[in-house]
Amino acid sequence: MKITKLTNSISLKRQLEGGNEEQLKTVRQVLLDVKQYGDEAVRKYSKMWDGISLEDFRVSQQEIDEAVETFDEQLKKDLEEAAENIRYYHAAQSREGYKRPLADGSWLAQRITPLDAVGLYVPGGSAAYPSSVLMNVIPAQVAGVKRIVITSPAGRDGKLPAAVLVAASILGVTEIYKIGGAQAIAALAYGTETIAAVDKITGPGNIFVALAKREVFGEVAIDMIAGPSEIAVLADETAYADEVAADLLSQAEHDALACAVLITTSERLAIDVAVEVERQLSELPREAIARQSIENFGQIYIADSITQAVEAVNSLAPEHLEVVCQNAEEVAEQINHAGAIFIGRFSSEPVGDYFAGTNHVLPTNSTARFASGLNVDDFIKRTSIVYYSEKTWQENAPKIARLARMEGLEGHARAVESRGWTKGDK
Repeated sequence: MKITKLTNSISLKRQLEGGNEEQLKTVRQVLLDVKQYGDEAVRKYSKMWDGISLEDFRVSQQEIDEAVETFDEQLKKDLEEAAENIRYYHAAQSREGYKRPLADGSWLAQRITPLDAVGLYVPGGSAAYPSSVLMNVIPAQVAGVKRIVITSPAGRDGKLPAAVLVAASILGVTEIYKIGGAQAIAALAYGTETIAAVDKITGPGNIFVALAKREVFGEVAIDMIAGPSEIAVLADETAYADEVAADLLSQAEHDALACAVLITTSERLAIDVAVEVERQLSELPREAIARQSIENFGQIYIADSITQAVEAVNSLAPEHLEVVCQNAEEVAEQINHAGAIFIGRFSSEPVGDYFAGTNHVLPTNSTARFASGLNVDDFIKRTSIVYYSEKTWQENAPKIARLARMEGLEGHARAVESRGWTKGDK
């Protein structure tokens, strides 16, 4: 990894691959076809890109049961415990509406209601991501969403990974479809003969999925357009080089575009981490991907002080931040911009990815400056409610009418003046 002196101009922002005009044209055609032809178009694109022919692409209960029966029992227990942890953390995010009294029996209120239906996209193909199922479904369930749909591309055998089906079974989700790509996003957004449309789509995917989510936004809600994974580690001389290196590589192995950054006040640690990263890379099964990430987007910065390091982190606004230094909790209190913060030696980033209970769907590419990770609020709506008594109306109607006329909206003024005691009793 490259080692440089910290300046005030560092950034995590990258010129991301993908999203060119040809890809966008393809995605728009898929969306149009699925909107017009429904299931027929879904089958067409599933065969074209995933190499599978599916007459019925809904996962049967028998397939779910078989996955549960044949799945490793210890892994199933681990997923169940992870689910409990995630539910425990997100339960604290539940909220209720409120009602504020005014004079003369009038009142104002806000009503909290869950979305009716949400769709979760789970990446698939050669890999299985049951953690994505847990992280997306559980906040929706805590919010009270009644209908939760999962879509994920099937393998060449026409099946979804057992781990995905087991995770869904643990959460009681049974509406699952073996479709992926832009056609899955289109089906969730517009509906087909088989799949009823949803109100919001969440979950990560490849560039075609990301572009499709961006295109259907407005027809439905989406969670975010997430980029490749990022990790920043803020450390001093008390950190262990082999542990820091391992944490950096935990994100580098995700994607060749992933970004791993160490900001440290210790020149010795910087040198040792660079050596450790190279050593561990040679032993990593996903070495090719991780090495490309480290070579292109890996960096070690040496700061003059913890204060300068904190300023740099807030400028970066990384997806994941580990704080491994003396007085780590106090230092972490100074961080205003990070998707998730991991404090101390034993809070390695994968703890949050899988088990602690915090959500791993997080803002990337410095959007943590203004965005939050997936949470219960993503699955609710807030409705404002007004009740004015006749007396409150009488006191305020002239004021409202004057404000309306100030803006040139005579109809608004007349609407508020058209009611009340002047009509007499009915």
